[in-house]
Amino acid sequence: MPESTRTTGIAATPDSLSDADLLAQTAIAVREAGAVLRERFGDVVRYRTREELMDALAANDDAALDVLRPRLTRLRPNARLVEDELAGGALPAGEWWVLDPAEGNVNHLHALPEWAVTATLVRDNQPVLTAVHLPLTGETYTARVGGGAHLDGRPLHVSPTTDLGLSLVATSQARPDEDEDVVRRVGASITAMLFDALVVRTSVPATLHLLNLAAGRIDAFWQFAGARADLLPGALLVTEAGGRISDAEGRPWTPQSESFLAAAPGVHTEAVTTLSR
Repeated sequence: MPESTRTTGIAATPDSLSDADLLAQTAIAVREAGAVLRERFGDVVRYRTREELMDALAANDDAALDVLRPRLTRLRPNARLVEDELAGGALPAGEWWVLDPAEGNVNHLHALPEWAVTATLVRDNQPVLTAVHLPLTGETYTARVGGGAHLDGRPLHVSPTTDLGLSLVATSQARPDEDEDVVRRVGASITAMLFDALVVRTSVPATLHLLNLAAGRIDAFWQFAGARADLLPGALLVTEAGGRISDAEGRPWTPQSESFLAAAPGVHTEAVTTLSR
């Protein structure tokens, strides 16, 4: 789906709505979109060609976006929408809704439970609030700058682990059409972590790993390349839960970075060392 820069004049709630109230309303929107996807979830969706796969993915996206677009536009009439969940890099100045209407869409098609609906408000290229809903469990994760990270209202905190050798870590798969150098770097990083960490998990989507990191269930997550919609929700959740965010070399992370690392503070430096080998 193309990136949208349209602005509408629909206004049921003024732009002066506080970020705390806006987050509460955003959480309602992702739950409503999630209910639509839950109704579509069940048997494995069969496809024989890439075109059929893309059509099935788009159908899920569209079903959720039909809920998210009008609700988020009413909440923030002057904010623009980013609907291409694979896009990366910086955004123009101003407010943007960065959406992944079916994060883990392929899992949904395969009747696997690891999928979610996400909506993140980005202001001048800084994520300010996010809501992530897991329709099959009913859980909603939220975070707001300065307001902490929460699971259904309960505060989240990253793990106190200080030893990478005792850590459960995770990464996400490279895209099917990813550059060969990136794919090889992913493979080398998994090998390095297999030597240094306790357990290495590899699966999609990235957001669910980052939810687990924010909740203290795992200790580090890394990814090479990656899209805004993959990383912004989890980056804000992890930061507000007390975790550290950087690129794989330990430098400040931005949506333009070529790598991403989120970790509990006690293992961040060790993770950087491992990934830099």
